[in-house]
Amino acid sequence: MAPSSNEAFKAIADPTRREILRLLRRGEMTAGDLAERFDMTKPTMSHHFAVLKEADLLTSRRDGQQIWYGLNTTVVQDLMAWAMDLMRSDAAPKDRIPPSKTPPGEDAP
Repeated sequence: MAPSSNEAFKAIADPTRREILRLLRRGEMTAGDLAERFDMTKPTMSHHFAVLKEADLLTSRRDGQQIWYGLNTTVVQDLMAWAMDLMRSDAAPKDRIPPSKTPPGEDAP
């Protein structure tokens, strides 16, 4: 089952998880290398990794006893495309009142 965009937004709502994603922009890192950059317990870091993986924002692979994490750029690109579409001025809702019109019952400025 593919993760929902709600899971992805929940995942990136946390500043620690956003920092993990930022650190992975340059390439894969081990769980230990990532954890060293945060003042958190291993279980807390594992929770953050699990939330990011559940949202499909991280890839992971095991190499011996190390787990390597990487950024799933496909999902990140999908989120960015959605955000950019949201910001486009021509994608405004149809029920939006044009700036030149005043809603009924209100005085014009």
